[in-house]
Amino acid sequence: MSTPIMRLTGDPARREVTPLELFFDLVYVFAIGQLSHRLLADPTWTGAAQVLVLYLAVYAAWAYTTWAVTLVPAENPRTRRMLTAVIVLGLFMNAAIPRAFDDAGWVFVGTFLLIHLGRTGWLLTVGLDRADHEHFVRVLVWFAGAAPLWLLGAAAHGGARSAWWAAAVVVELVGTLTAHPLPGRRLNSRGVAFAGGHLLERGRLFVIIALGEAVLTTGTALTAAPYEPMTLLTGCVALTGTIALFWLFFGRSERVVRHFQRTDDPVRAGRSGVYNLMASVAGLIAVAVADERVITHPGEHAGSTTNLLLFGGPALFIATQTWHGATLFDDLHWSRPVALSALVVAGATTTAAPAYLAAAIAAAIVVALAAFEPAGTGRSPGPRRHRGPSCNAGEGGRH
Repeated sequence: MSTPIMRLTGDPARREVTPLELFFDLVYVFAIGQLSHRLLADPTWTGAAQVLVLYLAVYAAWAYTTWAVTLVPAENPRTRRMLTAVIVLGLFMNAAIPRAFDDAGWVFVGTFLLIHLGRTGWLLTVGLDRADHEHFVRVLVWFAGAAPLWLLGAAAHGGARSAWWAAAVVVELVGTLTAHPLPGRRLNSRGVAFAGGHLLERGRLFVIIALGEAVLTTGTALTAAPYEPMTLLTGCVALTGTIALFWLFFGRSERVVRHFQRTDDPVRAGRSGVYNLMASVAGLIAVAVADERVITHPGEHAGSTTNLLLFGGPALFIATQTWHGATLFDDLHWSRPVALSALVVAGATTTAAPAYLAAAIAAAIVVALAAFEPAGTGRSPGPRRHRGPSCNAGEGGRH
């Protein structure tokens, strides 16, 4: 008996996020905390590279599962079973993060591949429409191609593990950015039904998770630090900067919702949002680690490591939001490049300053941007008309 074609939700309005999806996100609240603490424990170039590899794997597990639940709503019993399995596997995967490059490599990789390959194979059994089914066949081919690199890394040790896993991440990232092309197979996403508003809402919740980690890290550092004027000052600076980043993200969010409601290519808009979210959350993790370092050692020289986190985290966050706005709306407010330039200059010139002063300068730049940039920056046009080839169903450009 053939599997019936599932009617996908094409309504761009926000489909309600179910309690099971919120429960699923709790596993990634845990993951963001694990990543932040790992970077805090080893703030070296090697440590940062390892955290980046782990973060991209964790984000891929979240993002592809969220995309799957956008295609096949969580109200469907089969989706509930799939999501429950991912929750269980994801908990063990994220618990292995602190020791993924030590004795827990097989746990991390084994659960990651079960999530990645299992969820994608599941999507091919639920009766997607032709375009989405074809695309996820290609996704599965790319994931299977990267799997040996993950396995070789788990079997290796030290730098070899880092190299194999970095190669696996590059393969998966290239696949995502290019929409998993296969020779002679072309797809077009324009006009494909897709509940982009639901994906947008899930992304907003993920940003709340990352902002929550920044608040939690600040609160934990305040709890451990002596209650004196400097502690109160650095805590206020950290929380003020986090609030400003919140407003920078959510000040434009309703405009993004309107774009999803008007565009004839919600898949392309969804892909843009996934990329935006990936870099934005990475920036917020850097911010959380920087805040903890400053609160713990406020009077020490900031140094290049703390400044890279203090100024680089907000810069990555703002630059990504700027790119996302330009992609969707084809406009750019003057305050964005000014703020980015200020972050670069201030980060380079305050390495010898006390950490609390560098933190105050970084927060002041972000607060000034949030104050000078109107929530509804620029015009509010219909969907941007893309001159280039239209996107691939599921994720990418035309091939």
